[in-house]
Amino acid sequence: MTISTNDKRWHKEQLYSLFSQIANAMANPHRLELMDLLAQAPRTVEALANEAQMSVANTSQHLQRLKQARLVLDEREGVYIRYRLAAPSVAGLWLNLREVAAGQLAEVEQALNAYRSQLHEFEQISADVLLTRLRQNEVVLLDVRPTVEYEAGHLPEAVSIPIDELEHRLAELPPDKTIVAYCRGPYCVYADEAMELLAAQGWPVARLEEGVWEWQQAGYAL
Repeated sequence: MTISTNDKRWHKEQLYSLFSQIANAMANPHRLELMDLLAQAPRTVEALANEAQMSVANTSQHLQRLKQARLVLDEREGVYIRYRLAAPSVAGLWLNLREVAAGQLAEVEQALNAYRSQLHEFEQISADVLLTRLRQNEVVLLDVRPTVEYEAGHLPEAVSIPIDELEHRLAELPPDKTIVAYCRGPYCVYADEAMELLAAQGWPVARLEEGVWEWQQAGYAL
């Protein structure tokens, strides 16, 4: 059956309309932050609202918008609703969006420097160097994200001490090794805060810029 030119144009526009549903759903800073949080671990609406410093009602509305675009899925656990990203490709889309923005908008670097005021203060270590130094037992890899994120997936040999517990758990860290901190990736300040605290106590420190998704995209296993 031959399809007319007008019909082809209509179907093509339908395709682009469907693609735009994804872009429209993501075109909100609050929804992007929720996607970033869900890339770390599934969470309830209440937990997401607390992390994103939004009301539960507002958080729920944003999640419904993401759900309509099939970017997140929800499941009931008793009286709570827990959300997660619909597929690994959704996390990849979020990372690619960040990469494009950083490459095309000079304002991203300016905003990042303002947000992470200690960005250039401490040593940064690459994944390859980290793995080598872990094998040689020279460093301790410290995951300072919330426990729920660590339990959902973490880097090999990482020790979990959430940033809000670190000051009271310093005795758990060996005093004679470099502490390499990581958190949610390059747009997270938890690792910077950890390094500042540890350096003040005399530890040599370094930061791994990658989070779990950046680590996986580089071909490393969790």
